[in-house]
Amino acid sequence: MAVDALDARILRLLIEQPRTSVREYARILGIARGTLQARMDRLERDGVITGSGPTLSPGALGHPVLAFVHVEVTQGHLDDVGDALAQVPEIIEAFSITGGGDLLTRVAARDNAHLEDVIQQLISLPGVVRTRTEVALRERVPHRVLPLVEQVGRAAEAGRPRHA
Repeated sequence: MAVDALDARILRLLIEQPRTSVREYARILGIARGTLQARMDRLERDGVITGSGPTLSPGALGHPVLAFVHVEVTQGHLDDVGDALAQVPEIIEAFSITGGGDLLTRVAARDNAHLEDVIQQLISLPGVVRTRTEVALRERVPHRVLPLVEQVGRAAEAGRPRHA
């Protein structure tokens, strides 16, 4: 799905001013509300916009310990283990990966003892061979997509391919 310069401007506004109304976005962009709504609907339908809820902090929810747990899975059990991981509340995300391990999970815990309990729970899942854990010390680059949106917008304005 191609994102053009106007789409990039819309996405930037959604990131920078997430609580603004559609009417106000349209006014800021100088376009009709219907045009804006149609574009936002298309961006959602195409999977560019994947949510509109608040961003929550696990630390502020009492889970300040962040760890990345690599999970090695018995061959043929990837989907089963993935489904089991989805039932563990402390797992914030999980991805199939290449390299060392089959899955990479992001885990939030109350403290190191709680993290150990979560890891033991993962190890006990049917199909899990072993885990390897790295604990995050400090966030250096918070989750962001605005720089990518800006790059895509600049490329669209210049008529260049998005990967340039």
